Amino acid sequence: MEYRKIGNSDLELSAITFGAWAAGGWMWGGTERKDAIDAIKKSYDEGVTSIDTAPIYGQGESEEIVAEAIQGMGRDKVQILTKYGMRWDLAKGDFAMKSKNNQGQDIDVYKYAGKESIIKECEDSLRRLKTDYIDLYQIHWPDSTTPIQESMEAVAQLIKEGKVRYAGVCNYSAEQVKEASNYIDIVSDQVPYSMVKREIEKELVPYSIENSKSIIAYSPLERGLLTGKMKPGHEFAEGDHRAGLYFFKDENLKRVDAFLNKIKPLAEDKNATLAQLVLRWTIDQPGITVALAGARNAEQSVQNANAIHIKLSQEEIDFISTELNKLELVK
Repeated sequence: MEYRKIGNSDLELSAITFGAWAAGGWMWGGTERKDAIDAIKKSYDEGVTSIDTAPIYGQGESEEIVAEAIQGMGRDKVQILTKYGMRWDLAKGDFAMKSKNNQGQDIDVYKYAGKESIIKECEDSLRRLKTDYIDLYQIHWPDSTTPIQESMEAVAQLIKEGKVRYAGVCNYSAEQVKEASNYIDIVSDQVPYSMVKREIEKELVPYSIENSKSIIAYSPLERGLLTGKMKPGHEFAEGDHRAGLYFFKDENLKRVDAFLNKIKPLAEDKNATLAQLVLRWTIDQPGITVALAGARNAEQSVQNANAIHIKLSQEEIDFISTELNKLELVK
């Protein structure tokens, strides 16, 4: 595995980090707890020491699964990344969405990052994770109802108390990262980035490189789209949020499939799957420090971890990028 320094901190994360959203089941059509725990354990055996989770994933279930999976590993051997600022048990802040919990009950989700809420959320996460500190604590989404200063000063207090090691953000623009950095050392921004979603290359990537901030890329496989396993006519399980996303329209599945077929020989040449080739390309992009890869079972998590062993020459990266630039998706 490769381990990469986050921002100017002494925190090092595995370049492929385990993304535990799907493990929590919420919005992914449920989860098998035993499989999720096994997936985390097996990826750890492959050198994936970093795990990204959040309270909202399964309304606490993902964090509990992470806690169970890392028991006995030695707390200093793993890096726990979690988040704050999405409440399903409090109607305050920016309304985010109507959803259902894993029991099928209706819930309203709010983006809220007021000071008292962050302090409470941290205590709840520490309890669920069965730990006394969080390595990287990240605001999940911007909250327009709370000043950035208030949120960041709350995290600064948690760092002072030893409950959090480093502060990160998620889904922040370069401008927002800049503002947050006035109040606390922001070491990372976790944002969506994949072969078919590259908007951050315009502003956030240059800003991050210039200011020594790390980018943690989530959904690098675009929720399974770039694995090559999804064909036109794909049926999603009930409760799977992907069913409503434009990426998964039949026409786009067809176009992505054609692109993947062009780069498939390169994957085969390296004895790799398409998903592994895509993950390697992602962490080789300028400014991208870490890619989050989710898995529902051990086989998937081991495959994701092994993407690290692929080596791409500049010529091969350029070939992939050239083919990628010809791909246009319909919205």
